[in-house]
Amino acid sequence: MSGDTCLTTTLCPAVGPKPKTCSFKGGSLGNKYVRLNVGGSLYYTTVQVLTRHDTMLKAMFSGRMEVLTDKEGWILIDRCGKHFGTILNYLRDDTIALPKHRQEIKELMAEAKYYLIQGLVDMCQAALQDKKDLYEPVCSIPIITSPKEEERLIESSMKPVVKLLYNRSNNKYSYTSNSDDNLLKNIELFDKLSLRFNGRVLFIKDVIGDEICCWSFYGQGRKLAEVCCTSIVYATEKKQTKVEFPEARIYEETLNVLLYETPRVPDNSLLEATSRSRSQASHSEDDEGFELRDRVRRIHVKRYSTYDDRQLGH
Repeated sequence: MSGDTCLTTTLCPAVGPKPKTCSFKGGSLGNKYVRLNVGGSLYYTTVQVLTRHDTMLKAMFSGRMEVLTDKEGWILIDRCGKHFGTILNYLRDDTIALPKHRQEIKELMAEAKYYLIQGLVDMCQAALQDKKDLYEPVCSIPIITSPKEEERLIESSMKPVVKLLYNRSNNKYSYTSNSDDNLLKNIELFDKLSLRFNGRVLFIKDVIGDEICCWSFYGQGRKLAEVCCTSIVYATEKKQTKVEFPEARIYEETLNVLLYETPRVPDNSLLEATSRSRSQASHSEDDEGFELRDRVRRIHVKRYSTYDDRQLGH
């Protein structure tokens, strides 16, 4: 065998004499191969490669440190051998192609720190920073696939929840002329709100529910309000489905759920800002506290938004 190559295999734990400790005299070996057992993985390489840089490996194979050998002459290194081949490649070429996944880069950096290979440590740190800047998500929107999944997601969330249900396939009647545009406007508003409040509110989508377009608002695991955007209207000898876009009402309910952020103590200033009416008379502190609690209770009432005075027909 010639050249600076390495061979990796898995070595099963052997039962036999304890490893021997000795000083490795590598100065005269030059390009001769040495056999390494790194955590059960076997490697062949030369002393020249191991001593090219001022690292712990150079100290081990230049006689400055004692090394362990087994009865067959394999030099033992008590580290994981998964990335040792990459370590050897860096010692040969002063550069390598780093792994694609962050976890593997972190593992390689830990090994480089152990062997005191500062150049490789710097490469790993730079790659981890680049990946963090490039792939860190801004906003993640779950899509509901089942009622049980929705229930678990809402109950486990430490944030208030806003859910948009839209399912055009449930339509039994023809749509009015503006319904398609209004349905799209509801979806666009959901996207804007999710980007604006993504750190404070969990936004989820539901495309399998029974309604055509409906907003639901949750706080501390409880449903606080609902804005249904559909109604049935009657044209000449037929029924039609009407989709509305109650933008102001949706904004109002989204601000209301912010009252239920953790810690679970209502924010009085936000409560004042989102309340529908303000009392003009002066109150004592006890009366004011009672008024605020009463406002919180009123937010729990289920509310619907529709521009049709007739009762829903579906």
